[in-house]
Amino acid sequence: MGDPARKAALYDAFARTGKALSSGKRLELLDLLAQGERPVDALAKAAGLNLTTASAHLQTLKQAGLVATRRDGVRIHYRLAGDDVAALYALLRQVAQTHQAGVEPARTAYLGTDEADEVDREELLARAEAGEVVVLDVRPAEEYAAGHIPGALSIPVEELAERIAELPTDAEVVAYCRGAYCVLAYDAVRLLHAHGRKALRLTDGMLEWRLAELPVDSVAAA
Repeated sequence: MGDPARKAALYDAFARTGKALSSGKRLELLDLLAQGERPVDALAKAAGLNLTTASAHLQTLKQAGLVATRRDGVRIHYRLAGDDVAALYALLRQVAQTHQAGVEPARTAYLGTDEADEVDREELLARAEAGEVVVLDVRPAEEYAAGHIPGALSIPVEELAERIAELPTDAEVVAYCRGAYCVLAYDAVRLLHAHGRKALRLTDGMLEWRLAELPVDSVAAA
């Protein structure tokens, strides 16, 4: 029948991963790390945390084996421990969306309801290959550098209003950001529409693009 104490120890080991995922801020940090490696201070700023709180959350994720680190001088850089961690995070969101009634109203309140302005990955690939659309990455520049859809232009959403003239006036734009629950592409499409531009949004983003093992380009460090 097996040793009950050893069985309990095994399930407690599984539970440590669940406990590490039981914080919204830790999930947000995983979402950021799915875009690429970052130092602690950059993660803290992006997640709206002070350095001490961000470091504590990251240590919890590290102790659960979900993130790994490297040292560069006095700076500690974090990254996901593997692609399986990104897949786990994506699956957690999907399960919550399917089975938890509170997710959909929260998603709509945060992102909005303009699903009609979407294009999926397969259609984007076909239309980009045919030269029918301009692909626009509206994430921060460091995330674009870490990995982006081949051929995509980089204009962070907070710069888009001032740099909109860099986009061809006669082309339809497809904007994307971090993933299916990232608001940046929603904001970009609304801004483009307000300026009379034709724009769509990728249904998901870079997280799902990587998990689908589609081509990714990066910018070499200077």
